Amino acid sequence: MPKTTAPFPRRKSSSSSPFSAYPRKKSTLSRQSSLASKETSTDEQLIDTGLAPSLAPPGLSQNVLSLIRYVQENTWDPIPEISGMNSSRIAETLRYRETLPPIVSLPHLYALSVSPTETERELARLVAQGVVRKVVIPGRAVAKGGGSMPLEGVVVVEEWKTLFREQPGVEGGVMEKYLASMAATPGSATTTTTGLERQEVQQLVCAGFLTNLTAMASAASLFAAPGISTLLDLSKAGHSAPTGSLAAIGGRGAIQESGGGGSALATRDYRLSTANAMSPEMTFSLPNTGAYLKLLSSARLHLLHLLKQLSPRYKEATRHLLKEKWEGNVLGDTASVAKRARGEWNGVLPGKTKRWRDFHGLRFEWVLEECVGCGMVEVFETGMGVMGVRGR
Repeated sequence: MPKTTAPFPRRKSSSSSPFSAYPRKKSTLSRQSSLASKETSTDEQLIDTGLAPSLAPPGLSQNVLSLIRYVQENTWDPIPEISGMNSSRIAETLRYRETLPPIVSLPHLYALSVSPTETERELARLVAQGVVRKVVIPGRAVAKGGGSMPLEGVVVVEEWKTLFREQPGVEGGVMEKYLASMAATPGSATTTTTGLERQEVQQLVCAGFLTNLTAMASAASLFAAPGISTLLDLSKAGHSAPTGSLAAIGGRGAIQESGGGGSALATRDYRLSTANAMSPEMTFSLPNTGAYLKLLSSARLHLLHLLKQLSPRYKEATRHLLKEKWEGNVLGDTASVAKRARGEWNGVLPGKTKRWRDFHGLRFEWVLEECVGCGMVEVFETGMGVMGVRGR
């Protein structure tokens, strides 16, 4: 019997996919990873013809006071006319700049110095004469390996005294005693509090011109999570103290002693009385030093992050490209400025970038000099008329 053919084609099963007729392709994840590997492989290293001797501009005087003035006058960029910030943000930016202490870090001076040895000798002479005063804060600056190191800075004594006299919460007699202790110990970072009453010490501590030695020594550990060793005394308190007392829960300053936060105002009197009773010596300080340290550390880390973005393999880039990246890729040529004036600009305004949002208009040159001085980056000649920056 001859074989017959069905007049209608056989229907496909419902389990088959309607896209089975299309050719298969690789997943987008694998394609993106392959593209990323190709981009990384094309990361070319810059030509290095030698390190730059100094970052000081031509004609800059090399005495210590001139270097300090140069760093202070070239910290911030002026607010642009079309910044994208309202009046409140502009006022906040200007207020933030004015409240920072006049501290200049020693690595910054060495980055601008042609001869660091001569700068160190002159600095020692000025400190002995009482013209300049050193500030040392242990464990609060970012090192090149990502850890912490002591911050060493210098302050002109006249600026210190001017800032101190402008404080409204310090009485005249306390001012005289404080200035006399500064003049008696020009090269020391500490002073004795035996000649001061408790209320006078409270005035100076609340104003930010004195701080406790133990607080300075443990400043690096205050921002870390409390470990087992910091909680041993707190865990044993309930076994050695009567139930219902403050000692049973670790005492009045248990939160601060275990590395926690809490309200500083709630334990202010306790901390001041304990500091005055346990340590007759205290450290000279300036108000808002913590804001300065935070700005310094975050700016250094952000510059290294930009280098890794531009060159993940070699962590280097030209100085002009790194500066453009720091400023948020905001073009500053004549054509861009004219477009902004006519209202035709479609790019990112300066006020929307991280440089103005978080760093309040901090100059790129200032951050680069800080990173070079502390050894986090190095600047070298490329032989093409531009300078290169490399992370260490």
